[in-house]
Order: sequence, then C-alpha cells, then structure tokens
Amino acid sequence: MSIITTKASTTKKRSRAKSTATKEVNGKKSPVLQIQNLPLGKIKTDPEQPRKTFKKDALQQLSESIEEHGVLQPITVRQLNGHYVIVMGERRYRASKLVGKKTIPCIVRTYENNDVLEVQIIENLQRQDVEPTEEAEAIAYLSEKYTPTEIAKRLGRTDNFVRQRLKLAGLIDGFKHFIRNGEMTISLGVGVALFAPEEQQMMLETMGEDFNAHQINRMIKDQTYDLEKASFDVTDKKLVPKAGSCVECPFNAANQGNLFGEGKMVCTKSACFETKKTKSFLNLIEKAKKQNILLIPEIRQYWADDENNQLIISQLEKSGLKVYLLDDVEIIENPIKPTIEAIRKEYQHYDYSEDELKAEFKEAIENYEEELKNYNSASDNGFVNGIVFHPDTYQHKTVFVKIIEKSKHKSSEYSAPLANRKMADCTPEEQIIKINEREIRKKQIENNKHFEEVVEMIRETKYIATKKTLSTDEMVAFSISLFENNVDYMSQQKYFSKFLGDTSKMTKVEMVENFKKKFKKEVFHKLIRYMITKQVHFGESNHLNNLTNISFYNAMQGYYKSKIASIEKEYTEKREKREARLKERIAVLEKKVKELNK
Repeated sequence: MSIITTKASTTKKRSRAKSTATKEVNGKKSPVLQIQNLPLGKIKTDPEQPRKTFKKDALQQLSESIEEHGVLQPITVRQLNGHYVIVMGERRYRASKLVGKKTIPCIVRTYENNDVLEVQIIENLQRQDVEPTEEAEAIAYLSEKYTPTEIAKRLGRTDNFVRQRLKLAGLIDGFKHFIRNGEMTISLGVGVALFAPEEQQMMLETMGEDFNAHQINRMIKDQTYDLEKASFDVTDKKLVPKAGSCVECPFNAANQGNLFGEGKMVCTKSACFETKKTKSFLNLIEKAKKQNILLIPEIRQYWADDENNQLIISQLEKSGLKVYLLDDVEIIENPIKPTIEAIRKEYQHYDYSEDELKAEFKEAIENYEEELKNYNSASDNGFVNGIVFHPDTYQHKTVFVKIIEKSKHKSSEYSAPLANRKMADCTPEEQIIKINEREIRKKQIENNKHFEEVVEMIRETKYIATKKTLSTDEMVAFSISLFENNVDYMSQQKYFSKFLGDTSKMTKVEMVENFKKKFKKEVFHKLIRYMITKQVHFGESNHLNNLTNISFYNAMQGYYKSKIASIEKEYTEKREKREARLKERIAVLEKKVKELNK
C-alpha cells in the first residue's frame, strides 16, 4: 500500500510510513488529506448508499476511460471493522473492477454514521445523471435537517428545483415506476404528487395498466383550480377564516415551488376552493338584495332545464330574488379602450403594414367610442345596475341591465319548466310547446347518431393517407377544432377575440359558414403559431434533447435570431468559465496521478 500527500513535497523528504501529515492553516496544524492506493479486495460498498441505480452504458464508458487513463479522481472511504467502506465514488469502484484493476486511489476519512449518509446524498445529488425519484427521496431526507433554501445552496440548485423534487418525493411507488422507465415526465409526476397518496392510488387504478399521460393530465386538471379565475378575492383572509388567504396557503402551487409556472397560483385542495366559491356566491346574493341590484345568471331559456342551472335558479328564488335569464334582459358592459400596442399584439402574426394596423386601430377606437356613449347614457335609457355571473364558476362582472318588455301573456320571470309537468296538466298551448320540444330532442338524438356513424365510416377509410393539398373546408375544420379544443379561455380573449366574429344571432351551422366566408390563411397560421408556442416541453426537456423543442427552437431563429443569440451567448460564457475551472482542476489531479504512479 502506497501513500502520497496532496501537499507539495518539501526539500526534506517525509517518511512514506506515516499515515497522516500536517500543514499550517492560520497558524494551526491540521491534517492534510492523503491519497492511498488500497486493494479493491479490502473495499466494500455501503448498503445504506442512497444511490441504487447505475446505468450500464455509462459504467462501461467509465471503465474504458479508467483502463486507458487510470482513476483520475480518488474515491473516499472510511475504515470499518478491518475493511474500508465507500463513502463517495462507487461508480469508479465498480468501473475499476470491470477492467480488472487490483488497487484504486482512495482518501480515507473519519465520519460519524449520520454524517456519512448526508455526505453520500450531497455527493450524489451534485451529479448530472441521478435518477429523478432517487434524487427526490434524497432531497426529502435532507429536508428533515435543512430548509429548501439551504439545500439549494449546498447543491448549487434553485429553490424551485428543490421544492419540486420535495413534492416528487410524495409520489406513490406505482407512479414512480413510470418515471423510472421514462414513460412519465417529471413535471407530470410532480402534478400527480400534489394529491394525497389515496387520491394518487385512485388515479392509478382509474388509468389502468398502460400509462396514459393525457388521461392523467385530465384528472389533474379536473381536481385543480386556477386561482386567477376564482370568483372570490384570493387575498381575503376573512371569507373562510379557518382557511385564510389563498395567497399564503400551502395548497397554493405557487407556494410549493411554482409547480405550474413562475408565480402561477393553482389551488390543489378542491374542498376548500369549493367552500370559498360557494361562500362568495352567497355573499353576492346578499349584496344584490341589500343594494337592489339585478343578479343575472348567464343562462339562456334553452338551457334552463339543465340540472346545474336548475339548482342556481332555485337558490336565487329561495333567496327572494326575481329570476331573469339572458333572454329576458338587455346588457351593456363598460367597454375597454383599445391601444395601438394591443392592436399590434392582436395582429402580430399577420403581414400587416403600419398603415393597415392604424386603420384597424381607428376602427377599434370608433367602436369603443360608440360603446362608451351607450354605456354612459345607459341610466337615462332605462338601464339599472346589475351583475352577471357564470352559473358554474360564479365569476361575475358589473353591468347595466334593462328588462325586456314582454306581452301580457308572457311573464318576464322564470317559471317551472314544462318538462317537469305531465301533458294532462298543461294548457293546449303548453302541450303544443311540449310536443315541439320533444320533437326537437328526438332530432338532436338522431343527429348525434348520424354524425357518429359518419365519423366512424371516415375513420375506416384511407382519408388520413390522402395526398391532396388541404382544402379550405379542411383548414376551416382544423382551425375551429384547434380553437375550441386547444385554446384556453384567456388565450381566446387575448389572441383570438374576433375569431368567429359577432355570432349572437347565428346558429352553429351559420357560424361555420360565416367563418368560412371570411376565412384567411393568416388565421390558420396564427393558430398554428399559437400551438407551436404551447406544445413545448419544460422540466428535463430542452432544445437539444427533445424533438418538439428542437423544431420550435429552429423555427424561432427565423424571427428572433439576435435575441436568441444574446441568450445563447450568456449561457456559453458561463459554460466556458465553468469548463475552464474544471480543466484546471483535472490538470492538477492528473499531475497527482502521475506522482502516484512513479
């Protein structure tokens, strides 16, 4: 067994028989770390080592490097019962055994048992190839002793990264399996881990044996709530005193490591959210009663029979309010003044000149001024204060309302639906209505079956393999499908506010025909660009290891090449500085290896 100190040799040679050496630090003597070539036969792996996964390909590459260059960085061991136990460097140890090495350079240290595990965890977490679930469990162990911020500093990671891994540690084993085999992304795993173990188990059983990311995403979406769209003030501590403010709540994803994006507030406790939503609705009813404000649900007569809508109508009636539906009133909203910046943003993906943008802006201003004039004169024209609210979310806005005058034979107030009454209890006029409604329903059912049969027939043909260029009808179909199924409400308002135009007096069929008449390829292109920006992947995916991200990155070069280059330059400079430091460190270690092999 040979021993070499890491301190440079002095003019007077020291005895190699010594197992320790000293140097002066601040006037005091302290031990100098020594590298010893120890027999592999006397070294054992630590059964408590938190890292359990070693990739075969990476281990093989390391063994080939060791066979050619030797072990460049010594492993760290501790003495225990006549042998040595590995603290750090098990990969190098395993790779050395693969190529038949007899000895390996080691640094022998003394540790307390608790310190060993902590050192192993931190050493493993600082590597780049740690299996995510093992990484999460290791960080969870450290969290018993350190805060997320302290852990982040020790590992050279962000607070957000640590908080996400802490959340991932709460994932049940059934889902961890899918992360380990690469079927489930880390971000989706974090999303599932938001829920209690029993809820996760239910999601796992609902999914079945085969992993289905879309189904899991749907279940997460159904059980989480966007607080930015809440019907109540999320800063209100008194709405439900026991729950307090949503802003400070631990079940707010923004307080769990920005799991849904930077600063994105998402509630992960459905019972609490529903309680606050209901309480805010009751408060809204009380406000309407006290201030004599008309409270209008966003329900049309055609949908009054819907079960949920019936509950809303019943609740308003029980509260002593007269119920008016959208068909019963005229509504004037306070218009939002357009800006040239807003117009530029709306038409940013269109090939519009500055003059065309100014023309659009001029038209928008004219419309705004007309709407503002109507709004300001609403009270003089018989309109009164009102509040319109959504029957599902209870989101509401203040408006001016005027009840539409109806004939003496028709009440403007809501009455019980005919569907709940027997034919014999109806007047002849009501019976005619009832018969017509039944026929409408039968046609609806027939149309449903008709459409389903057509779709099934098309799916059995070779339509998908058709080599023809897309027709206008196909582009219209694709555009409307993307708009309805992939563009969320906020984005619809932000980017596609005039997508279908004024459809208030159109049937669905007329809406499609109208859209087709005014269809421009620019609309199609805008939807495609929207989807391109929304379908990228974050987390462990980037512009070098994910096909979607790579293609997005290449596409954006044609628009923002200089801005992208600026960001690239910043990261390149950081990387080059880091690599330079590593190169210096490796050079020092290689020099020590040469001294060791003399």
